Amino acid sequence: MQEMTYVDSLTKTYTDDQMLNFANFYRSRRRDPQMILLAGLAGFLGIAGIQRFLTDQIGMGILYFFTAGLCFIGTIVDLINYRQIALEYNIKIANEVSGWIARMQ
Repeated sequence: MQEMTYVDSLTKTYTDDQMLNFANFYRSRRRDPQMILLAGLAGFLGIAGIQRFLTDQIGMGILYFFTAGLCFIGTIVDLINYRQIALEYNIKIANEVSGWIARMQ
């Protein structure tokens, strides 16, 4: 709901054409929290850090990969906070897409 409220407040002044462009760009770049959760669970199978790569946190992804998710502690924390990780990423993407739409005018 937080994501929906934020996107709604960001796009309330958009025209129909702008809204369509926003929706197309945003939908293609947005990350589903369930995908972040599943990627975090893959950390227990030896591929730690995928959830960080998916959210454009390359440095943290490399760190998690080479340290087995910071000895699984970081992976467990990410599993607990997977919704917040997805929300922060999606808000960042919404702001980027909104900037693109504003420049297209």
